[in-house]
Amino acid sequence: MNSDIKPARSLREIEMEVLEEGREWTRRRLEQKLQEEANRHGGVFPPQREKGAPSQASNDASAQRRGRR
Repeated sequence: MNSDIKPARSLREIEMEVLEEGREWTRRRLEQKLQEEANRHGGVFPPQREKGAPSQASNDASAQRRGRR
């Protein structure tokens, strides 16, 4: 037998791989566009959090304790 032959992949496996590649391409493109816009306005991307500002995770946790999402 030839060990170089790869087993056939399902259409679902191929679809999931291509969707992930598309998400990564979109993420990079968005990052690029946001950086260009920040540069145009003289800012920094990603924006720097102010000292003492609560993190998004702590905001989410407190909203969950209150029963909101």
